[in-house]
Amino acid sequence: MNQLRLDPLTGRWVVVSMERAERPAAFAPRSVAVQADTTRPCPFCPGHEEAMPPALETYGASGSWSVRVVPNLYPAFEGDQPFVVEHRGPVFTQATAGGIHEVLVLSPSHDDGWDALSDDQAGLVMAAIRDRVEEHSTIPGLRYSQVIVNSGREAGASVEHPHGQLLGMSFVPRELAEEQAGFARFAGRCLLCTTADAEEDAGHRVVYADERVLVICPFWSGTPFEMLVIPRVHSSHLFRTGPTDLMAVARSIRSVLHQLRHRLGDVAYNIVFHAAPYRAQEPYHWHVHIWPKLTTLAGFELGTGVLINIVPPEQATEDLRLVVPA
Repeated sequence: MNQLRLDPLTGRWVVVSMERAERPAAFAPRSVAVQADTTRPCPFCPGHEEAMPPALETYGASGSWSVRVVPNLYPAFEGDQPFVVEHRGPVFTQATAGGIHEVLVLSPSHDDGWDALSDDQAGLVMAAIRDRVEEHSTIPGLRYSQVIVNSGREAGASVEHPHGQLLGMSFVPRELAEEQAGFARFAGRCLLCTTADAEEDAGHRVVYADERVLVICPFWSGTPFEMLVIPRVHSSHLFRTGPTDLMAVARSIRSVLHQLRHRLGDVAYNIVFHAAPYRAQEPYHWHVHIWPKLTTLAGFELGTGVLINIVPPEQATEDLRLVVPA
């Protein structure tokens, strides 16, 4: 039976429809190639560092690097212009796009995505994310940092070498503002602390759990095999989270991506980190979204903003549990 389920983070409805998963070719296959031209040397591999601007940060043993942060050659945001809105007509409004856009190289290995990282390597990635967001927060005019990892062409990656992006922005984007409103609307204690407790009580949507992190296929999943990573320690800000909890989050992401790969193969996915704007306080609880790219948005989704999920989260959780965590 089809259901409408409410996403309390954004206030949007999603449709959960098991029957639609029975259609032929329900999942779109991943494209083989990410880069249009694979004959050129990879700019993120060791030995080709000169292909990118000088590193902003490097992590690893002296004389080598394990994680590297470099400026993006094609930034979406750049410069130190203050956020100024200009009205140029009855429906023409624009603003300056100052900010920072950086590339986070997850590993020297060209083939090791987050699912293949060791505990130490995954921990270095999280340390780099924390450090760079903390640095962004000190820059006048910036309000929020968006951290993402796109894996596969369908997920938006243009370079095969596993990497992420860190964008320091002079405004708070709508998705984050909607989540902030969701926390403010929720009656009671923290929305995600309550979610974690309720999902553990229910039991059948928990993909991964340890003493510091819970990963669920949320009740309101809008896409197949969507996952939500919830640190157990309540904090609004990733960059103020301690190293032990950051390491636990890194390890949980690695484990569930490992399960996803073994269950569904080499699927594309997005990892999106959401934390409160730098100077915002409660209510908020930082978290991580994992969105596998298994289906394509069609006219209904684009026209209404209502997602149709053809794999109920309860079924997705059971499928992921068939694989022993890494």
